[in-house]
Amino acid sequence: MQETRWAQLWMAAGLIWFLLAIAVAPTNKAYQQGLVALLWLPALVFAWPARVRLKELLYEQRWIYLPLLGLLVWSLISLSWTNVEEPAREAKRLLYIVVFLLFFPILANGRPERVIRLMQWGGFGLALTALAAVIKFYGVNGNAWVARLEGLGELSHPILGGYVIGLAAVWLVLWVPSERWMQALWAVALGLLGAFVVMSQSRGAALALFFTLLAMPIWCRDRRSCVVAIGALAVALLAFWLLEPLVLARGASYRPEILVASLNMIAEHPWRGLGLGGDYKVFAADMYFDHAHNLFSHVAIELGLPGLLLWCAVWFGVLLEAWKARTSLYGQGIIGIWLFSTLAMQFDAASLTGTPRAEWFISWLPIGLASVLVWARANPGACDKISRSS
Repeated sequence: MQETRWAQLWMAAGLIWFLLAIAVAPTNKAYQQGLVALLWLPALVFAWPARVRLKELLYEQRWIYLPLLGLLVWSLISLSWTNVEEPAREAKRLLYIVVFLLFFPILANGRPERVIRLMQWGGFGLALTALAAVIKFYGVNGNAWVARLEGLGELSHPILGGYVIGLAAVWLVLWVPSERWMQALWAVALGLLGAFVVMSQSRGAALALFFTLLAMPIWCRDRRSCVVAIGALAVALLAFWLLEPLVLARGASYRPEILVASLNMIAEHPWRGLGLGGDYKVFAADMYFDHAHNLFSHVAIELGLPGLLLWCAVWFGVLLEAWKARTSLYGQGIIGIWLFSTLAMQFDAASLTGTPRAEWFISWLPIGLASVLVWARANPGACDKISRSS
């Protein structure tokens, strides 16, 4: 049933909506409603027809999904002591996450090349939103060129926008189209995405992108990855030379002080945490900050050390599964996405179980994409016809 043309178009629209509507949807409510209609609903409709695929996935990646189940159960238990006003809403968000993760193996149905193609088009679309943001911010609104570029829609925050656009650059670098005409679009799209990250002046996104591209030869082990790494180093040196005053002007943005204060908060409630969705502020450098600016410390503050250990088991389980499939083009892409996301988490991510938002691109999207690794490892050459890395 999920292989019919109308079903595939429905689910393809869901993934494209998730990737692009975060920048182009008129409101956040419209974005969420679109996800319900185009992503959550088809995942629920086709879950039973795709039960064989899901059973295969749960068995092959049990070391991801067992700790994930534990994390969900612990999160539900923590609602008994959280200070959140509506615990039922937090529980509903956990259900959204589960359905989101089920969506990817149902969409792929054993064909990782299908996901790569959609991610390529999503990357092209995000490049267009990056171009539109530059025109709007500097041209229409008349901001100075030294001002920090803001994206469109939910990407209007320079840091979060930089993370989403930077991640798109990573998956496009690793999943190169094979068609000549698409390669031309690919080159232009990469230029736009890279320019957005630089103009957003998001040092976390820029560093995550730089180190991911620099490390590509470790798992790709081909000539193209070495060229990409050298190119990234050259661009980084040039950007630092040109933008050194802007890069250094904000110092460390209180990140060390916030980390120390977050560790003190964790020490106050090491086992239970504040509970899922618990409201808190971090007091550091004589100021209050809305969150821990680090996803791992945020999880520990909310869910305690048990929640942190379960999250780490899930997250590093993704890397293990991707490394097993590193000879496949799909596996190489997931390693790059995982590395960028891990680096990005260290600087500003502050939500794990909230409604779909920019942070989902560096938390739940990599886990969802990783579910398709089961079939990429079984057929490493499946993606060669639509994408190539050399």
